Amino acid sequence: NPFCHRSLLFVLLELSLVCCDITDGNAEHLKREHSLTKPYQGVGSSPSSQWDFSGSTLVTSSYVRLTPDERSKQGSIWNTVPCYLKDWEMHVQFKIHGSGKKNLHGDGIALWYTKDRLHSGPVFGNQDQFLGLAIFLDTFRNDLHGMDRSFPYISAMVNNGSVSYDHGKDGRSSELGGCSAEIRNRDHDTYLAIRYSKGRLTVMVDVDDKNEWKECIDIGGVRLPTGYFFGASAATGDLSDNHDIISMKLYQLMVEHTAEEENLDWTKIEPSVSLLKSPKDNIDDPTGNFRGTPLTGWKVFLLLLCALLGIVVCAVVGAVVFQRRQERNKRFY
Repeated sequence: NPFCHRSLLFVLLELSLVCCDITDGNAEHLKREHSLTKPYQGVGSSPSSQWDFSGSTLVTSSYVRLTPDERSKQGSIWNTVPCYLKDWEMHVQFKIHGSGKKNLHGDGIALWYTKDRLHSGPVFGNQDQFLGLAIFLDTFRNDLHGMDRSFPYISAMVNNGSVSYDHGKDGRSSELGGCSAEIRNRDHDTYLAIRYSKGRLTVMVDVDDKNEWKECIDIGGVRLPTGYFFGASAATGDLSDNHDIISMKLYQLMVEHTAEEENLDWTKIEPSVSLLKSPKDNIDDPTGNFRGTPLTGWKVFLLLLCALLGIVVCAVVGAVVFQRRQERNKRFY
């Protein structure tokens, strides 16, 4: 049946797009000027340094510790080279660990792509009302009313400089999407990938020692300019943890753009998002944006379910047609 064949082909094509979404870390496209790797050469305050740090940050030969497991610390590390790539993917290896037991640790790590750098402040050690993108790895629950999610919790925020991060509600009012992830005191390596390409922001995690990416955030309609800086920061309050960055590796994505996009001055773009999801509970926008965003999570499940139903319908129709033909053939004898 042609319908069945088209359905199966569509499913396989979409699944291949999802599976091939995150780069495997092709060294050919690694941008060393935006990457932080052991033994952290080029880190410091000299004019030739590609990374600079502030606050409580300690650079060793095997990790960059943004904060020690001590109260009231803030630290950050920032790339000194602005990024002019239109499409990129950042892989971050990190470790959050400490002596605090369940719910007695904090506060977490933030990963940044922002206009300004090295400005300490109240948002995980960085300034509030920033311009750009932030990914928060939040390990402490502040909002005791928000018991519908478990912590640690990873979320994303895009800011044009006019919005403040609400610590009291764990950033819910400005959150684009997120997921819970067991990222603290793991005995194995933990990773996070941030992908920005053609207006789509995707965040994936690999924290279960299975060597595979698991989707956390996937949202379209994101506009980020070029010329911003990558960085990482962390903070502790009354509770604390060691917040370590092991590596940050930036990969260029080879993506074709329209002539109009190529001629656009990407440095003048204002950070913004055409909201596709409710900040509160991530309900997909009913205006049709669902059809324009790639398949993820339950969308893949729904597609597979529809394909399965299609196959069942095809089988039933085929059986009925076959049976009627058999009955017609009997009448001819």
